[in-house]
Amino acid sequence: MLRNTSSGNQFLELLQKSKRGRLKIYLGMSAGVGKTYRMLQEAHSLLQHHIDVQIAYVETHNRAETVALTANLPLIPRKKLFHKGKALDELDLNAVLIRHPEVVVVDELAHTNVPGSKNEKRWQDVVDLLDAGISVITAVNIQHLESLNSIMQQISGVSIGEKIPDQLFTIADEIVNIDLSVDELIDRLKAGKIYHADKIPQALENFFKKEIIIQLREQALTTVANYLDHKINQNKLSNVKQELFLACISSNHQTAQMIIRKTSRLANYYRSTWIVLYVQTENEHANKIRLDKQRHLINNFKLATELGAEVMKIKHNDIAAAILTLMDERKITTLCIGQPHLHWLKMLIGHQFINKLLKNIANRGIDLVILS
Repeated sequence: MLRNTSSGNQFLELLQKSKRGRLKIYLGMSAGVGKTYRMLQEAHSLLQHHIDVQIAYVETHNRAETVALTANLPLIPRKKLFHKGKALDELDLNAVLIRHPEVVVVDELAHTNVPGSKNEKRWQDVVDLLDAGISVITAVNIQHLESLNSIMQQISGVSIGEKIPDQLFTIADEIVNIDLSVDELIDRLKAGKIYHADKIPQALENFFKKEIIIQLREQALTTVANYLDHKINQNKLSNVKQELFLACISSNHQTAQMIIRKTSRLANYYRSTWIVLYVQTENEHANKIRLDKQRHLINNFKLATELGAEVMKIKHNDIAAAILTLMDERKITTLCIGQPHLHWLKMLIGHQFINKLLKNIANRGIDLVILS
């Protein structure tokens, strides 16, 4: 009897893909551009076309125009969870799964769930819904994209705690940028359509400064433009050699985070897989480096995994040799490393690690990207 397990697996993957829900993301440069409003408009339109759509979680922020749009939309009630003596409303994931509508609206994609919820993050709830065959319409602001975290902090001066992995944009079937001019957004803020009157002066002095909004808008437009570009060209790219990125990190926390995030952006742009490699020498054994460095390493491994990388840890005293061996084994096309701390000329002449890499990757046709 002949058996072909590969074709069987391929057919199963096709079946699973066909059963997976569709994901639509409304993206904005900031709060107040109208993401929730547009989602509710779409829900009304779907109902008129006899699509089974339900509102699972919408945050109106008591904006009159948005509240008015919630009328007559079918709703799956939220659940109440108690945390630190307070009753908090949360998305009822189980109720949505049991009700199993065709489409569900889930706002605030980057939200951190109340402790005691099934998942830590709402984006994980959305993935569960997609896996169950439920299509999801959701919304998020550009500053919550994980790979842009350090850039967003530089732009706004604010540390962004709630983040979503770039993979969500990769699997999205549609991304819609809700765009306003900077002046329109600031006018909406001053008219009290975004925040209450007592919060407007503070907002204008912080996140809603004109120069900050301009940069956020540029990032949102660029992100969606890249997404659309790949959607248009994905058939053409299917016959092109597959890129495979290798990001090499050390125990230096901030440099490692930068390398991971920037390589993630590159890999997402080329729709390619990528690996994060940490080579542990004898000097960096667990009993020889500080506990805070060990903790940072673990956090960086977690960050890389969330962004879609394969994480590898190799014990070897010759870092360059370990990197070169892995590049050969995995057929790496692009190597990403951090900017060396030595002067460039001195590094080329006397830095053994870089010298060894440069001599070897040139013969392999591998691109070297030095991330600063």
